[in-house]
Amino acid sequence: MKATGDRFLLDEDDIPTHWYNILADLDVPPMDVRRARAAAPASGQDQARDGYPAQARDLAPNIPLSMYRGSIGKQRHVEIPAEVREQYARWRPTPLVRARRLEQALDTPAHIYYKYEGTNAAGSHKLNSALAQAYFYKKAGVQELTTGTGAGQWGTALSMACQALGLGCTVFMVRRSLEQKPYRGVLMKLNGARVVASPSGSTEIGRELLAAAPGTEGSLAIANAEALEHARTVAHGRFAVGSGENHVLLHQTVIGEEALRQMELAGEFPDIVIASMGAGSNFAGLAFPFHREKLRTHAATRLIAVEPEACPKMTRGRYAWDYNDFSGTTPMTKMYTLGHTFVAPGVHAGGLRYHGAAPLVSALYEQGLMEAVAYGQNAVFEAGALFARTENLVPAPESAHAVRCVIDEAVRAREERTSPVILCNISGHGLLDLSAYDQYLAGGLEDHTVSDEQIADSLADLPEALSAGVAQ
Repeated sequence: MKATGDRFLLDEDDIPTHWYNILADLDVPPMDVRRARAAAPASGQDQARDGYPAQARDLAPNIPLSMYRGSIGKQRHVEIPAEVREQYARWRPTPLVRARRLEQALDTPAHIYYKYEGTNAAGSHKLNSALAQAYFYKKAGVQELTTGTGAGQWGTALSMACQALGLGCTVFMVRRSLEQKPYRGVLMKLNGARVVASPSGSTEIGRELLAAAPGTEGSLAIANAEALEHARTVAHGRFAVGSGENHVLLHQTVIGEEALRQMELAGEFPDIVIASMGAGSNFAGLAFPFHREKLRTHAATRLIAVEPEACPKMTRGRYAWDYNDFSGTTPMTKMYTLGHTFVAPGVHAGGLRYHGAAPLVSALYEQGLMEAVAYGQNAVFEAGALFARTENLVPAPESAHAVRCVIDEAVRAREERTSPVILCNISGHGLLDLSAYDQYLAGGLEDHTVSDEQIADSLADLPEALSAGVAQ
């Protein structure tokens, strides 16, 4: 470990050996999932066997149990396989940086740090889980992975992980995002992936949607529904998800585990931890280990998730049982949701346009253990542009949401004459999003605020099972 100016670096030997499982420290059922058919009480045959809930067996055909078990129990630390750590060593540990020039520009007494996850070839934090998943799926005999992706970071990461481990890969990318970020698609193709704009004409759900709404921009829930349908047609193929599921959040905690050691190297502990919020892997990856340390040290650290006003599932959604995909194929999960049929406006932060929040993040929020805020697109890009000018790093639009919140907290500190330590996650670079920044600089960005009526209409499509007595 070493500190070089404002950069706090770890050595390759410091790559964490274990992921952190927040279920050990969070009062929620080990597996907060019900299948779509679970409105009625489970039969005797559906009861748990061998210590694993019925739901785990229901998901077993898709998710390798070797990967799944560690994310549904109460074991606090889950060992990272040596092969995955070897893959991580290609770019991990990632740097922690003090944003001193941003502090000076804001004239704030706050100390601002950011964990930078854009140093790998995929350009974002998503590779942390993509490599882990590809490893476990291959070990289980899977030969091809199919997925849905929003802004393309997850699709890019999974294509690279599949290429590295010798698996086939098909990616359904939200049509609007693929139009905005065509080079994401190029990166996936360079790594051997088949890329399909969603909704597409290659699946039944896609054809139905295009017939009903030919101009639809798509959503991550739709892309996932298409990917699920496609995966069922591929021999030795499976669907892989990039955010929201317990195992994905588990894999991403490598970020926070490193950041804890780096903050110790910096001689400070954050008063505020901030990350953007799509389905939850970005936020959870940084914040969950700090939640553990809050419990251990009784620190008053605030954990803040930042979402777009165009998709405000935490700040304006409902805590309810809902499906994770548009078609209702997936099991229901208890989460903050806008409804699985909700299609967010086409903002540039495509990775944040998911209708629901991860069950574990939702439980944390429902219990008052974290906060959530929402911002409009122009305010976000204003923050991203300032960060680019001061720190010489262009944040992805998703990460710029976190920067917006950092700036607001730093300005508040200046006004209130306090000096908090603020840590945020820059989950990826925005070098493939420069057209969006160009649009912002030209004054052409539109703010999208979802109406109460739109949210109410979407929530009206929540599964009927919710009102029929599914456990609350």
